[in-house]
Amino acid sequence: MSQDQTQQPQLVIVTGMSSAGRSTTANVLEDLGWYVVDNLPPQMLNPLVQLASRERTPDDEVHAPGLAAVVDVRSRSFFQALQDALFELRTSGAAPRVVFLDAADDVLVRRQESVRRPHPLQGNGRILDAIHREREMLEFVRERADVVIDTSGLNVTQLKTKVSQIFEASELPRLRATVMSFGFKYGLPLDADFVLDMRFLPNPYWVDDLRPLNGNDAGVSQYVMAQDGASVFLDRFVSSLEPVLVGYENESKRYVTIALGCTGGKHRSVAMVNALAERLAELGVQVGTLHRDLGRE
Repeated sequence: MSQDQTQQPQLVIVTGMSSAGRSTTANVLEDLGWYVVDNLPPQMLNPLVQLASRERTPDDEVHAPGLAAVVDVRSRSFFQALQDALFELRTSGAAPRVVFLDAADDVLVRRQESVRRPHPLQGNGRILDAIHREREMLEFVRERADVVIDTSGLNVTQLKTKVSQIFEASELPRLRATVMSFGFKYGLPLDADFVLDMRFLPNPYWVDDLRPLNGNDAGVSQYVMAQDGASVFLDRFVSSLEPVLVGYENESKRYVTIALGCTGGKHRSVAMVNALAERLAELGVQVGTLHRDLGRE
């Protein structure tokens, strides 16, 4: 490897649907010390990396964890060059990581209406038509993204937590996992690599003393894990994951999202997420937990 390549900074490309959370993601990265460039034309990605590489030396004691560039359809016709730019970067050894922000169409429409600004592709048409056009333009990059984050059911704080869990360290780990609880009645998380159903376990909701509590409380956790099948499920799922995690590392997949759901996302799924996170940490996986629907009524 050449000296230039060894000095190349980490590069993260933040892209995705308008109103899906790109700006929030960029702000989190900036708060973590990354150098962030917003609305960068794809043609400028390679010059940006080259410039940062020239300014970065092995003797640097303090430097940003890396570069983050927000690239999206606001660059209009320039955006069409993103595919070629990604190929050029990977050929040069830059190894960019692509983070794709997404959300359901109805959520995007509500968010776009709330900011009282037109969609970049709207013109004189409807917001929904612009969203459909944007999805078509972004299909190729979503399919090749290293991380897809569905923000449909996340508030700003939850999104910040998830992004921080992925990028909080100055050096990217071998593998990082987000283990998420959710309620099926609020919809499936679209960004999950695994979705598992905890509704096979008795529901603590029907126990009067446990109803007002949640899976983070010791009483609920003990109740859930004491049920027939709970420990067996956890043991067998972790065992089945071990070769998958090894394969992810071999294929340079650095992030995995595992979603466990129950009816409302407050009792069974929360307790099992916490138990699964502990087991994954024992395997050397850097784990973060996210309880998507815990605050819902």
